[in-house]
Amino acid sequence: MAAKSNLPVVLYHYDASPFATKVKNLLIIKRIPHLRVEVSTTLPRPDLSDRLGITYRRIPILAIGKDVYCDSSLIAAVLERRFPAAAGYGTLFPARKGGGKADTGMIKALCMSYADRALFTLAAANLPYKKFTPEFVNDRRAWLGKDFDPDAMEANQPIVKSQLVSHLALLEEQLADGREWLMDTETPSLADITVQFSWAWMQRFRSLRDLFDRAKFPASVAWINRVSEYIAKVGSQQQMVLDNISGEKAAEIICSSVYEDPKAIGFDAADAALFGVKKGEYVSVTPTDNGKVPTIGKLVMLNQEEVVIETQGSTGKPVHCHFPRLNFLVKPEASASAKL
Repeated sequence: MAAKSNLPVVLYHYDASPFATKVKNLLIIKRIPHLRVEVSTTLPRPDLSDRLGITYRRIPILAIGKDVYCDSSLIAAVLERRFPAAAGYGTLFPARKGGGKADTGMIKALCMSYADRALFTLAAANLPYKKFTPEFVNDRRAWLGKDFDPDAMEANQPIVKSQLVSHLALLEEQLADGREWLMDTETPSLADITVQFSWAWMQRFRSLRDLFDRAKFPASVAWINRVSEYIAKVGSQQQMVLDNISGEKAAEIICSSVYEDPKAIGFDAADAALFGVKKGEYVSVTPTDNGKVPTIGKLVMLNQEEVVIETQGSTGKPVHCHFPRLNFLVKPEASASAKL
């Protein structure tokens, strides 16, 4: 039986989001029951922007107590920090078979830079944009920060598919020695969850079904299925979704909870000086790759892995909003409208 948390855990998601699936899988591996709030596939999302003052536009977002975490790579690291294996939870960084610690730093780098960006970008390029509504296409144009032609994207999909063949060949090479999991760990690690979710998502695309050729990539196809089966097995062992709640109820639960101990993150004044900011000042935090919508708040914590700002929405109660340092930009926010 998994450990019990006294803090509410709330996942903001929508069912079609592959990154939401990734975080759901992380919660299963960690054995963390949670509440869920379903949000729109497109902006606006008032349950976040209005109620909590968080204008970050990507999904999923995870709240633990009164702390709200953005970006799935940070969420993974935070789940391990706040729900450690030593307290009875599952782990995303199991030991290697035969002994030895997991390669945590390189696993995080692999997931953030390769799986979440290089691999997923190719996967998303196979979406049938010509079949989507103009509202959805325009929303994704805003998300990417550039225009794109659905006809041109469809015409380029054979090239994308050829690149995916090369990526599958790399995966096959990694698994060629017969290992069960990517990093030869005792159980699936963050690497397995993060690399696998894109491939599992792509298996649903009619145009890519022949990509998963068991004759050419036997170890890779077996591994994709093995990860899915492991997640399903662990998920069946306890109730993972405690309830589906409204955004209003979620904001009430979050804002009436407590913060993570600030000492867990601290404040690196020297690092903050590189951005030209100080603790207590108002800043904007914006992704550098896509979804470049700034979230504005008072800077309260900062270290090498994450930056934390205080935001406030219509509840009238502040929350701490966390972002990764990598792939995000912190800037001073002098505008009077930033005063929450």
